[in-house]
Amino acid sequence: MDAALDGGVDIIQLRDKSPHGAPLEARHELAALEVLAEACVRHGALLAVNDRADVALAAEADILHLGQDDLPVEVARRIVGEHIAIGRSTHDVVQADAAAIEPGVDYFCTGPVWTTPTKPGRPAAGLDLVRHAAEHRGHGRPWFAIGGIGPDNVDDAIKAGAERIVVVRAITEAEDPRAAASELRSRLP
Repeated sequence: MDAALDGGVDIIQLRDKSPHGAPLEARHELAALEVLAEACVRHGALLAVNDRADVALAAEADILHLGQDDLPVEVARRIVGEHIAIGRSTHDVVQADAAAIEPGVDYFCTGPVWTTPTKPGRPAAGLDLVRHAAEHRGHGRPWFAIGGIGPDNVDDAIKAGAERIVVVRAITEAEDPRAAASELRSRLP
C-alpha cells in the first residue's frame, strides 16, 4: 500500500469482502481502515469506505462511496454529515446523468469501462459512457472512469475523455506497485 501511495495514488478505498463473499463485519472493517488511515495520513491521501455510512463515520473517512443499490444518498448524508464526501457508482447514461445532479453527491464513477473480475457478472459499459460523461463535463461534478483500466488501455479511456481513473488490479497485481501507480498517474491529463 505504501508503495502505491508513493507512486501517486491519492485515494485508497477499502472494498474487501469476507472469504465467503459477504461484507466484512464492521469491527473487522474498522480495524483494516485504521491501518489504511495511517498510511493515508503519511502520504497525504484520502481514505474511502465502500457502502457503509456508519463505518465511514466511525473510521473518520474522507469519502463514502455508494453503489446504486446502497443506502440512499440523503440518508447517508444525514449519517456522515457534510465533512465526508459522497460518491456514486454509475453504469449507464441515465445513472451518470442522475448522479451528476443528485443532491448530496460530490463525485461519481462511470463503468465498468471494461469487464473486470472485481465486478463479476456486470457487463462493461464501454467507452461510450466515458465519452458521454466527458461531453457533459460531469455537469460540473468530478467523475472517474472505473473498471478494467490498466496500462494497456488507460490511453483509450483518456482519449474518450477520462481525466480521473480508478484502478484495482493494475496496481494490486503489479510486480512493482509504485512504478505501476506512477506510470498510470503520469499518463493522466
